[in-house]
Amino acid sequence: MESQNGSNICNNGSALIFLGTGCSSAVPNARCLLQPSDPPCSVCSPAISVPSIQNPNYRCNTSLLIDYYSESDNRHSYILIDVGKTFREQVLRWFTFHNIPRVDSVILTHEHADAVLGLDDIRAVQPYSPTNDIDPTPIYLSRHAMDSIAEKFPYLVQKKLKPGQEIRRVAQLDWQIIEEDYQRPFVASGIQFVPLPVMHGEDYISLGFLFGEKCRVAYISDVSRIPSSTEHVISKAGAGQLDILILDTLYRNGSHNTHFCLPQTLETVKRLCPKRALLIGMTHEFDHYKDNDYLMEWSQREGIPVQLAHDGLRIPVDLS
Repeated sequence: MESQNGSNICNNGSALIFLGTGCSSAVPNARCLLQPSDPPCSVCSPAISVPSIQNPNYRCNTSLLIDYYSESDNRHSYILIDVGKTFREQVLRWFTFHNIPRVDSVILTHEHADAVLGLDDIRAVQPYSPTNDIDPTPIYLSRHAMDSIAEKFPYLVQKKLKPGQEIRRVAQLDWQIIEEDYQRPFVASGIQFVPLPVMHGEDYISLGFLFGEKCRVAYISDVSRIPSSTEHVISKAGAGQLDILILDTLYRNGSHNTHFCLPQTLETVKRLCPKRALLIGMTHEFDHYKDNDYLMEWSQREGIPVQLAHDGLRIPVDLS
C-alpha cells in the first residue's frame, strides 16, 4: 500500500499513519457477509476474496498514529489516538508494515467502544515483564472518559494489588486527566496538543485535537456539531488555516444525530478552509475508488483537496 502524495508538506521524518478509517462496526459490515443482499454489497462482498492489505475499503475502527521525529535527539516517538475494538488487528497489519516498535503515549477522544476497547492490548506494544515491572505508558483523557474506563477496565486503573491478589500481566498505563478546553493544551511525547471539544450528539462531548507547528493538523473523529469557539481555533477565518484537517464522515448521504455525514462534512470543510482534508469514520456506503473520484471533482470545483483516507495511509509531515 503506497502513501498518498505529501509533496506540499515538508518531510523531516515525522508522519501521520492512519491505523483505521472506519466506523464502529468497521468495514466489511458483518451483516453484509452473513445475510448478503441481492445483489451483494459491492463494498463488503470483495472482502472475502481481496486481501485486506490490498483493499482500501477494508476499514478498522478509526485511529491515528503520529510518528514524531525529533531532530534534537534523533529519536522517533509514537503517539496513538484511540485504541478501539480492532486495535490488535491494526498492530498486526500496520505496526509491522510501517516498522512501528512501540507506543510512547496514548490519547483518547472519548470512551465509546470503538475508541477504548483495545486498551487491554496495549501490553503487546510495551516491553515484556511478567511482574509488570515496566514504565507505564502515559494516557491522556477527559475526566468523564476516566470515570467510564475505571468501570470497564478496573484492573488497568488500580494502582496497588489488594491483599492476596495474584499478579497478572496487564497493560501498564499512567492516567493523565486533560481538560475539555482549547485553552488548556497538554504535551504528549514532545508534541503540544490543543483539545478541541465538539458535540457527538447534543448530549455528549468528544474531543478532537490540534497539533503541529510548521504543519498544523486537526483531528476530529466523532462529531455532529462543532461549537463556534472550537471552530474559531481551526478555521482560516479564525485563528489560522490548517494544513491538514482529518474529519468524520459516517454516511454517503443524509444526516445522522451523532456524526457528520458527507454533506455536513463538505460544508464544514468549505467553512474551515484547510489546505487539505482527509475523511475518516466511513461505513460501507463509501466505495474508496468511486467516492474519491467524486471528491476529486468536488476538490477541483471548490479549490480544497479532499479525499477519503484509507487504513495504512502514511503521510509525511513536519510537526516541529
